[in-house]
Amino acid sequence: MFDRRDPAQAPNPEELAEYIKTPLWEEFCGYMEETYGVRPRVEFSKCGMEYGWNAKFKKGSRALCTVYPREGWFTVMVVVGRREKPAVEAALPTFTPEIRQRYQDTTEGNGQKWLMIDLEDRDERYEDAKRIIGLRVS
Repeated sequence: MFDRRDPAQAPNPEELAEYIKTPLWEEFCGYMEETYGVRPRVEFSKCGMEYGWNAKFKKGSRALCTVYPREGWFTVMVVVGRREKPAVEAALPTFTPEIRQRYQDTTEGNGQKWLMIDLEDRDERYEDAKRIIGLRVS
């Protein structure tokens, strides 16, 4: 088992899946590859907000989302920038109350919101996360 906060110990895909311990991770990776043609790139972040190993899904140089592994679940971070903001806000009433509240509570900086969505199960939050990523792509 890898140490998420040890920069000298990069996890391989199997170790990452074993750490996350939910079939939803494999499903999410499959969805991202099938829908956008992207696979996770494991990177180490020294950011104070989320120090440690993460997985970025990038299309070219543009990050579609970043995943922070947790034991038994994972967090998807989607940056809602100036370009996506009108579409996300127009669709906001169709999202779950939890995601609407999370969006409202997320502080905006430089015209962006860094929306963090915790995922454990295949539920409405999972579907909302996929829709927000889709709005970021289009």
